Amino acid sequence: MTIDLDALDRALDALPNLFRGPGGVAGVVKDGQVVASRAWGYADLARRRPMETGTRLPICSISKQFTCGVLLDMLGDTAAHDARVAEFLPQFEGPLPTLRQLCDNQSGLRDYWALTVLQGAEATQTFRREDALPLIARMKTGHFPPGTAYSYCNCNFRIVSEILESETGRALPDLYAERIFGPAGMRTAELTANTRHPADEVVGYEGTDAVGFFPADNGIFWIGDAGISASLQDMLAYESWIDATREDAGSIYRRISVPPAYACGTPASYGFGLSHETVAGVKVTGHGGALRGFRAQRFHAASARLSVVVIFNHEASAHAAASSLLAAALGHEAPKGARPEGWAGQWLDPESGLLLRVEEDAAGLTLRFATGADRLTLGEDGVPRGAGVSLAREGAALVMNRPSDNLTVRAEPLPAVSVADAGEIAGRYHARELEADLVIEARDGGAYVGFEGLLGAGPMERLHPVGPDVWIVTTRRSMDAPAPGDWTLQVRREGGAVAGLSLGCWLARRIDYARV
Repeated sequence: MTIDLDALDRALDALPNLFRGPGGVAGVVKDGQVVASRAWGYADLARRRPMETGTRLPICSISKQFTCGVLLDMLGDTAAHDARVAEFLPQFEGPLPTLRQLCDNQSGLRDYWALTVLQGAEATQTFRREDALPLIARMKTGHFPPGTAYSYCNCNFRIVSEILESETGRALPDLYAERIFGPAGMRTAELTANTRHPADEVVGYEGTDAVGFFPADNGIFWIGDAGISASLQDMLAYESWIDATREDAGSIYRRISVPPAYACGTPASYGFGLSHETVAGVKVTGHGGALRGFRAQRFHAASARLSVVVIFNHEASAHAAASSLLAAALGHEAPKGARPEGWAGQWLDPESGLLLRVEEDAAGLTLRFATGADRLTLGEDGVPRGAGVSLAREGAALVMNRPSDNLTVRAEPLPAVSVADAGEIAGRYHARELEADLVIEARDGGAYVGFEGLLGAGPMERLHPVGPDVWIVTTRRSMDAPAPGDWTLQVRREGGAVAGLSLGCWLARRIDYARV
């Protein structure tokens, strides 16, 4: 398959203006050869240090596939080590996930970075290596039985890395270097688990083109789920290595990119740290990455022997940027959707306890349910569809189908309210699941909630009514990125009196709080 190099060049030229921020890098590999490599802007605006193709940047969650690759390369049959999972979940009350289900994000566990918010963490405080396992060990229940559905969860890979280091008796940085970095020719890649000290002193920036950019302050220690820093040169070498080993059934990337499935046999969209999706009309494997001030995305289209890498030191969408490069190279034009009518509104999912909101504009729909908003367009058949999601209506109910998550939701309409008295829900609540508290304060029409737990007493977050006994807690900044966003808070009553709350977001659903 040939690609349009002229169109690709034009798309690369457009990136700095379309995805505005301090700097970035992008590159493309075709048939194992680097056909494009760009760096623009600055790695540090204050010091006027230019961004270069050799500047190392955090690739964040793209690291997950490296962890899974080393796991398979070193331990082989993951089932032989499933019993080790129980050591990290001593209070868990249901069936435990297998090591493979951890690698495939099918564990059902709540994400530990989302839970840091509920444990009282501030966005910029230090989170040490030794802080993670006690937080994980408090988990008692999950979203769903392991193997039945998908839920993105960073602590899956933290547990995997702990087992890997324990079973091999070796440090993860050494395993990365020996098994992947060295063979792939990633000369400068390394594990930089402490985000307080980024490689090459690169600066990541929060903010937008509208409000300006300011340096991001990160203090988390992550390993297994993220932590690798690599230059564009390193990442393009990785993509070339993938192509060079494409015919070797025993190669690391061939093994981690096998099509995943759920326990029932239904095809899944995520396995061994790789997302399986269709972008620009072709099937790709890849992953995104995010830390406050940084965004990254890589795609590999095996059928076209084509790979794309984009990394920003700001928070524009690297996924959208990488998608635009794939589309340009392949000459793909996205179909234009019809103007939607009658889809806007809000619904409540009784199973997850989460709010679904749909907004309309001339080009399509925006669905707010998961961590990030889904963009949907209306097809000729009148069905709104997006990446891995579609909507339908059954009377007043909204049906959301997410086949990649093995999930179908039938949500009931929620009448909207804009004003509600938070006085009757003000007070302290305790979550047995987390062994942590939340406090609601209300005065003069304003309502706020603060979380207290293992990591301290966090900042007060805004609390807004959206429906009868349903509120939204907004978390826009947290230790990990993107932040959990909106939490749905439902009031639980007994005999008309407030007895407790149910709180959740896509990464950490249905946490019960009892009134103290």
